[in-house]
Formats: sequence, structure tokens, C-alpha cells
Amino acid sequence: MYADEVGRRTIASEFNKAISSGLVSAPVVLGRDHHDVGGTDSPFRETANIYDGSMFTADMAVHNFVGDSFRGATWISLHNGGGVGWGEVVNGGFGLVIDGSEKSQQNIDSMISWDVNNGIARRSWARNSGAISAINRAMDSDSRLVVTVPEIVDENILENIFDDTR
Repeated sequence: MYADEVGRRTIASEFNKAISSGLVSAPVVLGRDHHDVGGTDSPFRETANIYDGSMFTADMAVHNFVGDSFRGATWISLHNGGGVGWGEVVNGGFGLVIDGSEKSQQNIDSMISWDVNNGIARRSWARNSGAISAINRAMDSDSRLVVTVPEIVDENILENIFDDTR
């Protein structure tokens, strides 16, 4: 599922339609492990590109864990370790049973959107230009999604202010 939010929801929705129509004869479990935009807080790997100091907090994985649970995930996980060592990372994942029902479609739309956009919003707050662009696109496509986006200050202005105060 290394796709953006729209791609992930489309893939999951197609599974749901295939089950509903009988093309697929049983429910499908869609999952995401910890290697994802909002599923890992790892200052030495996944969140190493967050330069505002918050890469050392464990907020994204916990927010995804809680948010996914309220938005229809069938199971959720929150654990320590994984790749960079115990005590160095907090990971979260989910499993979502897709059964062809309307409720399943509602869960797909709500949970997958949250799961992806939470991590993108978090990176946008750290002034990642790609994340700012991605979260703006997500808000344009979903009027219910409202994320405070940072205003980037011209580095020259900051340098001049600090030069004047020294």
C-alpha cells in the first residue's frame, strides 16, 4: 500500500466492490505495518527528516493508533522497536477487514484518510514543502479536512533579525 491517500482508498474501495459483487468470495484484510508516513516515530530513520525537534516525540504513531481505532480499523497495534532498536522508535499499524458492505466503505473512507493525512499534516507542521503541498491537495479534495498549515518565513528575514540582535 505504498500509495497516497487517494490511491489507498481507491484500492481498498475496489476490493470492497469486488467482494460486494461476488467477484471475490470472502472478506479481505488490508493492513499497514509501521513503515509509513504516520505509523512510526523514529528519529534515526522514518522521522529523521523532521527538523523542528519534534522527531524525538512519539506523537504520530500514537495519534494514528487512537485515530484509526475510532475510524473503523479492525485491529490496531502500538509497539516499540523495529529496525533501529528497542527504545529508539514507536510504531503503530492497523488491519482493516473489508467485507463488501456500506459500513466497510465508510471505514475505508474515514480510517485510511486519517491514517495517511495525520502523518502528512505532522510533516507539514515541520515545514516539509512536499508535505505542505500534499496536505493542501488533500484539503482541496475533502472539505471536511481542515489542517493548519505553516507559513514559511523567508530565511533572509530571520537571518537579518538574528544579525541585528547579536
